[in-house]
This record gives sequence, C-alpha cells and structure tokens, in this order.
Amino acid sequence: MVAIAARVAIDWHCRHTWRTASKNTAWCLLGCAIGDFGTIAFFQFTGIPWPTLAIMSLAIMNGLLTSIALETVILARQMDLRTAFRTAIGMSFISMVAMETVMNAVDWALTGGAVLTWWVVPLMLAAGFVTPLPYNYWRLKALGRACH
Repeated sequence: MVAIAARVAIDWHCRHTWRTASKNTAWCLLGCAIGDFGTIAFFQFTGIPWPTLAIMSLAIMNGLLTSIALETVILARQMDLRTAFRTAIGMSFISMVAMETVMNAVDWALTGGAVLTWWVVPLMLAAGFVTPLPYNYWRLKALGRACH
C-alpha cells in the first residue's frame, strides 16, 4: 500500500517532465493525425457515401496504426526493428485511444463528423494534444515510462 501511495503523490510542477511529456505527446499526435486526417480527407474528397460513424471509426483505427508505425520508425533509430515495434505496440495505448477519441469527438461536435475544414483541424489537434498530456506526464513521473 505504501508503494502505491508514493506513486500517486507526484510533483506536477516539474518543467522538465512536462517538456518531455509534451514532446512524446506531439510525436504521438503527429502519427495519429496522419492516419486520422488522411482517412477523413479521402472520404471527403472522393465523396464515397459511407456512414459518418464508419468513416470516423476507420479514421481512429488508421490513426492508431500510423501512430504505431511512426513510433516504430523513430524507435528503430535507437534499437533493432523488432524491439522498436514491440515497444511501439506496448506504449500507452490508453493515451492514443484517448487522443483519437477526443479528436473525432471535436470533429463530430463542430462539423457533424468526418469533415475537415480550415478551422476545425487546429481545434482537433489542440484537443488531441491536451487530452493525453497529463496521463503521459503521470506515466513519466509515477512509472518512469515514456514512449521514446
């Protein structure tokens, strides 16, 4: 019980950890955004008549996959490819799912879903960044685990 209590009582004012968590979150956001926005843009530009929920679900899946792929490439510079892939898969999937879910919830709330406009993309990215950031900070401080 003492070990759990010690992990919960962390210092939320460490600038170094916030910078590291922000950098890690930004890399994850880049990977997620590539797959997510690419999928939405494909359906938006081609006009293929899929249901909005199906497009957004596919966008979330593609965002998760591209995030894992990007993380694997980044980590492969530090370790062998197999280990890099395992590390990317083992990263905080909670963080990635939260990021993707919030990004698409913002799109849904502001445009009706599966629509990219010049004004909604920055809002989606901002929401996708701030949502997992505290969790990523906590993982670094409490568990000593980062995705990079």
